[in-house]
Amino acid sequence: MQFPTDLRYTKDHEWIKIEGATATIGITDFAQSELGDIVYLDINTVGKSLAAEAVFGTVEAVKTVSDLFLPLAGTITEVNEALTENPALVNSDPYGAGWIIKITVNNPADFEGLMNSDSYANLVH
Repeated sequence: MQFPTDLRYTKDHEWIKIEGATATIGITDFAQSELGDIVYLDINTVGKSLAAEAVFGTVEAVKTVSDLFLPLAGTITEVNEALTENPALVNSDPYGAGWIIKITVNNPADFEGLMNSDSYANLVH
């Protein structure tokens, strides 16, 4: 199982990569493996400003539906449109083509307060 070192992680199994004030967010390799085959994502929060840990959408797998939580406060600017046609990208490439949303982060310094790859690996093992 992969936990890239350039990302930060949440206890709710989201990952975040920050570049300037823009962040890309998805679910971790661990999360997608626990959920199983992902069949649908419901995200209708584009343009909304949300607090850290707020629900920004849901992910539906064959056996369950799970909420998606925002790692940092910010405004959702984009949803990965490729997931509309192929939600399984989250399973096959969770840290690449399977990213879920992009946001403008309210306070980029908050990124440092999230778990690094070692801390997240300890959480899930």
